[in-house]
Amino acid sequence: MKLNRVMWGVVLLFVGIVILLQNFNVIDFYWRNVWSFWPVFLIIAGVNILFNKNKSQVGNMISLGVLVLMLGFMFYRGQQPPADRNWIGDNISKSLDMDLDSVEDGDTQKLNFTEPFIAADSAKKTVLNISGGGTSFNLKGETAELITAEVERRNGNFILQKESTDSVNTVTFKMKDKKGKWSLGNGGNDVDLKLNKKPEWTVNMNMGAGAVDFDFSDYKVRSFRFDGGAASVDIKVGALIPITDVTVKTGVADVKINIPEGSGCRISTKTGLSSKDFTGFIKLENGNYETANYKTSTKKIFINLDGGLSNFEVNRY
Repeated sequence: MKLNRVMWGVVLLFVGIVILLQNFNVIDFYWRNVWSFWPVFLIIAGVNILFNKNKSQVGNMISLGVLVLMLGFMFYRGQQPPADRNWIGDNISKSLDMDLDSVEDGDTQKLNFTEPFIAADSAKKTVLNISGGGTSFNLKGETAELITAEVERRNGNFILQKESTDSVNTVTFKMKDKKGKWSLGNGGNDVDLKLNKKPEWTVNMNMGAGAVDFDFSDYKVRSFRFDGGAASVDIKVGALIPITDVTVKTGVADVKINIPEGSGCRISTKTGLSSKDFTGFIKLENGNYETANYKTSTKKIFINLDGGLSNFEVNRY
């Protein structure tokens, strides 16, 4: 097989893998960073021309080695947030990016973010990813839009963006510092979220410290996952879909989960020195708990709790 075909195959494979990882939200890739290093392709083409004429195995290995090193560098560089915002099109999906200077101490700034709802969203699974440290997040009812966020900002900057496939909407709401690095440690912000009730939601939260107060009782929430440090988490789960998964991983936190009395529930714990209060649950082996109606109920809730020194409380309403 000719060397130039192999090298072009590797390049196409690289581009395909990057796009696939980006579409599945495994990485954030900024193509503008890659474009700024376009002379790399001249180097690759020059090496290919030099060694392709010799048709030696050593030359082929050197050419492929240079190509892999260059693509590795571009893969690393493409994941770094760009220093400027002058090139249009680094984010193909719809996005709203507020990149503002820091607010003076003691001052607040009100920001509003909206992602419109379209008819096709009703049939799609919707994934909501939230990041932001030192922030109080509250669910303040429903909206005719897909999602709205009202922010009372004291520190950091925010971004709301949406990516869509045929079957999944992925909405990301993040806080970052003024230098463009994603921040999980800034504090003093209040965020009021409103969600549309039509889609089925999967909610993932990652935060260092802060507070969460979400009443999901009127929403179709397939899963809620919280991964944080020192936090206060208060959530209420409904019974609009057959199965709901709740996973909470914390360091030092106060966690309260409210579930419908008619739903069967199973709790799995890995809680170290944490305190546990599971009123109305039957204790089983290996840190597991169940409600009496767990096996017979048509609606089930699975709760996984993992915390070092936290207070976990599960109540039925």
